[in-house]
Amino acid sequence: MAKQIDYHTIREIFTRFQAAEPEPKGELEHVNAYTLVVAVALSAQATDAGVNKATRALFNIADTPQKMLDLGEDALRDHIKTIGLFRQKAKNVIKLSRILVEDHGGEVPNSRAALQSLPGVGRKTANVVLNMWWGMPTQAVDTHIFRVCNRTGICPGKDVVAVERAIEDNIPADFQHHAHHWMILHGRYTCTARKPKCAACLIVDLCDYEEKNL
Repeated sequence: MAKQIDYHTIREIFTRFQAAEPEPKGELEHVNAYTLVVAVALSAQATDAGVNKATRALFNIADTPQKMLDLGEDALRDHIKTIGLFRQKAKNVIKLSRILVEDHGGEVPNSRAALQSLPGVGRKTANVVLNMWWGMPTQAVDTHIFRVCNRTGICPGKDVVAVERAIEDNIPADFQHHAHHWMILHGRYTCTARKPKCAACLIVDLCDYEEKNL
């Protein structure tokens, strides 16, 4: 784990990220807050591309909690059977849909606590929804962000909560909204787990990673 790098270096890193991709977007396809919750919940231990392939047809017929309940667990399972852990995920989606209908009038709540009370929705999923749908500066720390933050020294931490807090504490406020998207994309396509593409990295001169692949 690299040491925490200084404020001016962090600002330069995110200035470069912003210049390269001014408006980064999440790659999970959705049409409203509800389908975003479902897509993110389904993406645990699965790729965004795999989730998108499964949900395109699903969201055409079930884009609200009530429509999902009307579809039923068996039919939902058939739609998402190409996704890992699909049986448990189908149960969770039906349960969270029922809670949204019965307790929230069919609407997705915009508080982390309420979101995390839904089956299959953890802190990361809640943070993604709050950020992508309501524009809150929340930080959803996945494996890519955890790796990038620790490898580069941007915001090191021993676990995802520590990294989340480090991001909130150390990344300048004007970059907070898009910070997690920039780092996810950087980890997914450049600072990859096994063989990082250091020679093509736009922050290679600012990164503290000792085993650069140049």
